[in-house]
Amino acid sequence: MSARALEPHQKELFGQPIGLYILFLTEMWERFSYYGMRALLVLYMTTQTIGDARGPGLGWTDKEALALYGWYTMLVYVMSIPGGMIADKLIGQKKAVLVGAIILCLGHGVLILTDIWAFYTGLGLVILGVGFLKPNISTMVGGLYKEGDIRRDKGFSIFYIGINLGSLLATMVVGGVVAKWGWHAGFGLAGIVMVLGLINYIAGQKYLKDVGNFIPNKDDENEVSYIELYSKLFKSPAQLLYAGVLLVASLIGWYFMDWGYGLLFLFLTAIASLLMMIYKDLNTQVFKDRFLVLLLSFIMVIIFWGAFEQAGGLMNLYTETNTNRDFFGLFTIPTVMFQSLNAGFIILFATLVAGIWAKRKLKGKEASSLFKMALGIIIMGFGFLFMVCAVIEFEKSGTSSMIWLVLAYLFHTIGELCISPVALSFITKLAPVKYASLMMGVYFAASGLGNKVAGIVGESASEFGELTIFAGIVIFTVIIGILFILILGPLKRLTHGAEESERVLKHEEAEGFELADN
Repeated sequence: MSARALEPHQKELFGQPIGLYILFLTEMWERFSYYGMRALLVLYMTTQTIGDARGPGLGWTDKEALALYGWYTMLVYVMSIPGGMIADKLIGQKKAVLVGAIILCLGHGVLILTDIWAFYTGLGLVILGVGFLKPNISTMVGGLYKEGDIRRDKGFSIFYIGINLGSLLATMVVGGVVAKWGWHAGFGLAGIVMVLGLINYIAGQKYLKDVGNFIPNKDDENEVSYIELYSKLFKSPAQLLYAGVLLVASLIGWYFMDWGYGLLFLFLTAIASLLMMIYKDLNTQVFKDRFLVLLLSFIMVIIFWGAFEQAGGLMNLYTETNTNRDFFGLFTIPTVMFQSLNAGFIILFATLVAGIWAKRKLKGKEASSLFKMALGIIIMGFGFLFMVCAVIEFEKSGTSSMIWLVLAYLFHTIGELCISPVALSFITKLAPVKYASLMMGVYFAASGLGNKVAGIVGESASEFGELTIFAGIVIFTVIIGILFILILGPLKRLTHGAEESERVLKHEEAEGFELADN
């Protein structure tokens, strides 16, 4: 067949489907809008209502701002569960991404307004929009390739670059826009680029003809009815008792804490009950053992993001108030711009880190996913040692060098490269096929819980001090990482060779493998 006879969705560019680049640009602009918003959020909330060149903020305390930041960043990821379910059961990934992009445009548009109702409404719309878009656009990338297509890994690597390019551009540009035109210009910029993403996605539909469409699978043996799983709970006395205990604990938590925590506890009870029934539903001990290991790995995910997400919270505030951001007397670096270090380091070091793990695997050295994740927590934890040094310098001289921030972000990024893409790959290896999508959603929810933990930890700095918090993160993360390494043997046995059975990849293939799974 000649090139002219090809349908648009069959055409390629640089050896990849053109649809990949449509999704690449859509995700890039969505990540620009999200990370631009994330970088501004805490600073905007804590800026005084008068006297700041960037315009009036909300004038909240650090504790109040970090509390909302934790809720916001948690809910963004938790919404991936219903967003994925709606796509799977009702409208398909293609329409879910479209709906998410439209809601995001509306959310960022509302945030341009200065009223407090607009602030809360805008955040709510952004949460809904990301929940629809984030889990489904990655699924569409996979749908571009037939089973066994060797281009799939490279395609995901290209898509992953789009994620980090969007983050890098946002954190490099948004700070300057806010410094010149004010906070709401920054929010408006996020909305403008999201409109670009939406236009790109709509214009590129002809290249996505056979991707992400809703296809009912009523006769598919892998089809899951969540209602049916919950109904089985009432036929299992032990599981029903556990769920009841969790429900009572949630209601007690609701009574003694605010309503937000009450809703969170009820949501966690519902998810925990579902996971218990999935475990009971698994028909072999191998699947059950792997499922337990997967759930244990999510503990590392929560702890990692609970520390890592200080970047947008406590570390952001520290950069704003305590760091000397003067660049050789030429200009002052905007606080937001420091968060571009993470995305920049990912682009620089992702292939190097993946190559190191590939070489270890080829040499027969320890390179299991669980080992990488545990080591990633330790490396990220060591990054907070530099924040400890920054606080000590500040207490002695009244300011601290920006080099401590650069080194902290470097170690955090190396840790991220060891855990984030690896965790996603680990899910695909251990999760039963018919529950794979749900477990991916649970992973995002675990990431969201980590974000909430980050907010809680950041809030405590007002009581215990930054030095105590940063030093505590170092100690806690290193201990957790070491504990998982110590029990690595038993955990690997419970995976029943899920990773050992993989074929050995050539070095050239292995270099891009970790990235492709993110």
